[in-house]
Amino acid sequence: MNSASETRVDFHTHSHYSDGLLSPTDLVERAAARNVRVLALTDHDTLSGLEEAAAACERAGITFVRGVEVSGSYRGQAIHVLGLGVAAEAPALQQHIDAITHRRRERIVEIGDRLAQRGRLPGRDMALRINTAHRSPTRLHIARELVSGGFADDTQHAFDRWLNRSKPGHVPIEWPALEPTLAALRTATPHIVLAHPHRYRLSAGGLRTLVGEFAAAGGIGLEASIAGMSPGDTDRIASLCRKFRLAASLGSDFHDPAVPWNPLGRWLKLADGLEPITDRFERAHVGN
Repeated sequence: MNSASETRVDFHTHSHYSDGLLSPTDLVERAAARNVRVLALTDHDTLSGLEEAAAACERAGITFVRGVEVSGSYRGQAIHVLGLGVAAEAPALQQHIDAITHRRRERIVEIGDRLAQRGRLPGRDMALRINTAHRSPTRLHIARELVSGGFADDTQHAFDRWLNRSKPGHVPIEWPALEPTLAALRTATPHIVLAHPHRYRLSAGGLRTLVGEFAAAGGIGLEASIAGMSPGDTDRIASLCRKFRLAASLGSDFHDPAVPWNPLGRWLKLADGLEPITDRFERAHVGN
């Protein structure tokens, strides 16, 4: 495997097994058309699409990395952690994410109830449809239902009008804390990456503390190049990679082919001096 600067890679993508819109097969076909040569599927709190994606990657000649994005919490806010190169048999991780999935489904019901009671919307019907159709439902599914029902102009408007803090459908949630999240992932892979660290509502010192705790507990990388990062974000995360000797991962966080600014494999460039996570994979022979 070449370095990330020489190979188009994407280590953060979603299929319809969580809140993406494409099947794993369609996702891989789109990645192949984009000349992505190394691809991870990292659905939220589910491993369900990995076998389909692996088969599609084999047909397309793409190196596949089995992945997952696990929900956790830190200082009262949600964080997300990627496991890359997840083992085919991962019973402890499966048990951990099954518990999260159960809570996800309960939350969707609670959101539907609040939308019905506080917003006078058909929230309970929305929740039933979502929980019937999706194994790992997310608030994005609710947002799409609000758009399709004519209650919001787009998904961002749905969050702003109905789902965010202090809005009618807001339901706070506490995912498992950082340490049990990493402990579950460590049973399945050594390649654990903190997803989109620039998005967390933390001061510079708070983020530094999070990354230090993450590294001490077995995390090996940060997403250092991903959609929505400003030049300042890029410099800040690169500095944290260097300080804590963490590898740098990169990906699109792809969900929706209708979003033109976020294609598969677009964010490829890493800051100078960072160790691409592909180098760690090469040493560990991670792939299919």
